[in-house]
Amino acid sequence: MYTALPILALSLFDQDVNDRWSFQYPQLYSPGQLNLYFSKKAFVRCMLHSAYSSLILFFIPWAAMHDTVRDDGKDIADYQSFALLAQTSLLVVVNTQLCLDTYYWTAVNQFFVWGSLAAYFAITFTMYSNGMFLIFTSSFPFMGTARNSLNQPNVWLTIFLSTLLCILPVVAIRFILLQIRPTINDKVRHKVRKEALPAPTPHRKPARRISTRKSGYAFSHSEGFGELVTSRRFLLKRPLKSRPVLFATTESPLAQNQPQHYRTITEEQDPSV
Repeated sequence: MYTALPILALSLFDQDVNDRWSFQYPQLYSPGQLNLYFSKKAFVRCMLHSAYSSLILFFIPWAAMHDTVRDDGKDIADYQSFALLAQTSLLVVVNTQLCLDTYYWTAVNQFFVWGSLAAYFAITFTMYSNGMFLIFTSSFPFMGTARNSLNQPNVWLTIFLSTLLCILPVVAIRFILLQIRPTINDKVRHKVRKEALPAPTPHRKPARRISTRKSGYAFSHSEGFGELVTSRRFLLKRPLKSRPVLFATTESPLAQNQPQHYRTITEEQDPSV
């Protein structure tokens, strides 16, 4: 309950680099397409990490609570105090790991991380309060367990030691892999931090124009026909030249043997008729 919302906020709102750098380096999407984060190898690593964290979160609080007394000499080694210590250590470890994994902090991430811690301590102190014991005696019989356990320095030292043992190996392994075998995400993030400049604006390559024979007409050195077109000289009507007469007379035998069309033209253009 206390760790689900921060993890959900991390998965929804976190990003390695912003969108402009993502457009500049599309190789950032290749690990997801190759299933590098959901492979059997990644699943085995996750299981080993979970098993190691579980052993630390169980045996470190158990060893710290074994034969331990309070500052006033009273016994503190009981089941509820041990459960409260292990649960608190788990919550601190998970939120610390989330803080290390978060690259893009937003108000939503801050709200879920710190809100989960605040809600946990508020609910824990309420469940072990005197009022809940007086109202629901059978359901909340462990009165004062939270305030009697969390006010001891050795309890907070145990929480710090458990968190350190769970987080330190992860940080060390990531540092070694970053130096030996960095991923494309690590390279881009390093470049962003090194340059300390805004991401380049994505731009499209200009489309290549297919040249034609008329594309260079406007840049020719010789004078074109622009003046002639604007002066409208070519629109002036000119007298038609008389065509040569095919046959001088229509009475000739050769003209009589021609089709009617030629005889008509001859008759119209013959001035002697």
